[in-house]
Amino acid sequence: GKVEVVLNPTPFYGEAGGQIGDRGVIVTDSGAKIQITACQKPVDKFTVCIGEVVEGAVNTGDQVWAGYKPEVRKEIRAHHSATHLLHASLSKVLGDHVKQAGSLVQEQRLRFDYSHFESLTDEKIRAIEVDSNQRVLAASEIQTEVLPFDEAKEKGAIALFGEKYGDQVRVLSMGNENDKYFSTELCGGTHVKNTS
Repeated sequence: GKVEVVLNPTPFYGEAGGQIGDRGVIVTDSGAKIQITACQKPVDKFTVCIGEVVEGAVNTGDQVWAGYKPEVRKEIRAHHSATHLLHASLSKVLGDHVKQAGSLVQEQRLRFDYSHFESLTDEKIRAIEVDSNQRVLAASEIQTEVLPFDEAKEKGAIALFGEKYGDQVRVLSMGNENDKYFSTELCGGTHVKNTS
């Protein structure tokens, strides 16, 4: 039947920051199989996999092999990185007052919610599109590092209003500081290695 599974450690990404959770499979040493249809993160550092036992029986303490769907994760990574590129383009074209107000990152698409004081003109939409495409074409390397929160803020990393951050944070940087398309944000999601 339907189950909720917690693995320690886990290869699965739990839904957070607008990015949907992984899907995949868990197989026990006894041959039981669980199809994972969603993963959630009800609290920090605690991922719950939701699924259905499709073969055999599962018991607490079973040794397992677990894996997410790599083709789905690949698409999600690309769309999550694209939200960061879009955020940077919106800030550049419309101004630093533009702040992310929410997002949805799936394998099929992304949605980016933001605050701005007026509707966009066709010219502004085109300028945002051109800038975003230039950021992709720049083929910038994407780096992640874990830093103390205050040090990350000193480096200029953008923190999202309403998000809760711990003492240590993950900083995502696209490009290098001398690059005109450089951006840096706090983010715990999955990302590609290069903007292209």
